[in-house]
Amino acid sequence: MMGKKDLELRNKSGDTALTSAAAAGNIETAKTMLGKNRDLMDIPNNNMVMPIYMAALFAKPKMVTYLYDMSKKMWGDFWTLDNRSWVVQKCVEADMFDVALKILNDHPYLILANRTISDVLISLAQKPHAFEQKRPNTILAKFTSSKYAHYSDFIASLYFRHKNSHYACDSGFEVPSKKESEALQLLKTIWAKVSIMPKKDIDDIIRGPRISINENRTQSVYRSRVLFVATKMGNTRFIIELIRLYPDLIWKQDDKGKTIFHLAVKRGQTEIYKLLYEIGAMKDLITPIRDKNGNTMLHMVAKSVKQRQFQKVSGVAFQMQSKLLWFEEVKKMIPPQYWQRENREGKTAKELFTKTHENLLKDGGEWMKYTASQCMVVGTLIATIVFAAAFTLPGGYDQDIGTPFFRKEPSLIIFVISDALSLVCSSTSVLMFLSILTSRYAEHDFLEALPRKLVNGIATLFLSIVTMMIAFSASFFLLYHQKQKWMPITITDLTSIPVMLYVFLQQDLFVDVFKAAYQSKHLFECNKKHSLYY
Repeated sequence: MMGKKDLELRNKSGDTALTSAAAAGNIETAKTMLGKNRDLMDIPNNNMVMPIYMAALFAKPKMVTYLYDMSKKMWGDFWTLDNRSWVVQKCVEADMFDVALKILNDHPYLILANRTISDVLISLAQKPHAFEQKRPNTILAKFTSSKYAHYSDFIASLYFRHKNSHYACDSGFEVPSKKESEALQLLKTIWAKVSIMPKKDIDDIIRGPRISINENRTQSVYRSRVLFVATKMGNTRFIIELIRLYPDLIWKQDDKGKTIFHLAVKRGQTEIYKLLYEIGAMKDLITPIRDKNGNTMLHMVAKSVKQRQFQKVSGVAFQMQSKLLWFEEVKKMIPPQYWQRENREGKTAKELFTKTHENLLKDGGEWMKYTASQCMVVGTLIATIVFAAAFTLPGGYDQDIGTPFFRKEPSLIIFVISDALSLVCSSTSVLMFLSILTSRYAEHDFLEALPRKLVNGIATLFLSIVTMMIAFSASFFLLYHQKQKWMPITITDLTSIPVMLYVFLQQDLFVDVFKAAYQSKHLFECNKKHSLYY
């Protein structure tokens, strides 16, 4: 039988059996071991790493919580500033914000260690998902407060099953999770103490330590800048909390001379850029800032076309529109005398934009032509079918007077109206797509003209399909008698399948086209409720 001392045996790396159990997240095994030998908690390996660190490293939250309590909140002779800091950092990296917050509350001096806090802030800056604030759906909130509240957990679970859905997110169906609030609380706890430190210490924490970039260590650079890491990741709430307690951060520049707003423009981070509207007259001093290469904020928009900026944009044409919207917005923001300023390469922002977006403009035109031509074929086919159907009414005509036999039947009236609407809609869609094919495809055409033509063409094409199916269904109600009503009803149900299939297959494209055509001009509008200063 294994004795107390046998449990203290180590491998070549100095790990005990408890360390392996902690890494695997096997709590029952850990309880058995600690029941026999409590000293296992305080035995580090060759790198001075404790078992709780391995649990945090492999993201085992239950094991971390258990070992933290068993370690008497990480007090002991083998616990140092470094290995406590390592545990905090790994907890943040593994989204165990509650444990990290508990450790910092129990060991507040860790916040005074610049290297530790810089690493923790960088980890938080890289997690925008942890700071997202989503309000519960209003209908769900009312429902849960009513006499049917006992069903609320079931309804909420249905919403959470679709938490990755594009529409669920847009509708705000998610209730703020515990991790999100704890991440924000952790940031506030850290930054409240950091903001009252001397300015030099704050700059060191934001800047991060220097690292060598060659073997001889003759040249070094700052490892990272917390503020700019958050900007690149689009972590708006993180930046807001930092600026609220330390407003001077809006003036900080990276190694290339860019502020967070310049970097937000370059990376296409809309929400961070919109904070400019909340800082008042100071924005007139920030927007003219030029980086070390003489690039203005307008040059930042024009400089590069990177695919990561278009991950949420369907179609190359709308990628071009997105860049044009950014260019026009920033152009309005900076003083007019900077519009024609040249950078060190001797190029104005407009010249740089035209040059770097040549391929995107070409590809956008080809995508628009291809999409319009394919939809035009479908519209033409529908127009041909419904035109022929207009002269072959169900039930036929009276050969003597030339009137339809079922002219007084409601179903025939529905058939005629639906057939006519289908013909009108399909013909309209064909004309819309034809106007796209004959467009000039100049840069400004991608802002509004082309997206609106495309959304109107797709909408009328969809209406033509719906009305065609209605006309098809109405014809069967004319041809079958009262005792055979099950036949037209069944056929009507079947005709809904292609309509729903069209909606399912084209909904993403249609939503993106609609937003590009009618909502894009509101992209940079700020909310009435300010987020930075309140």
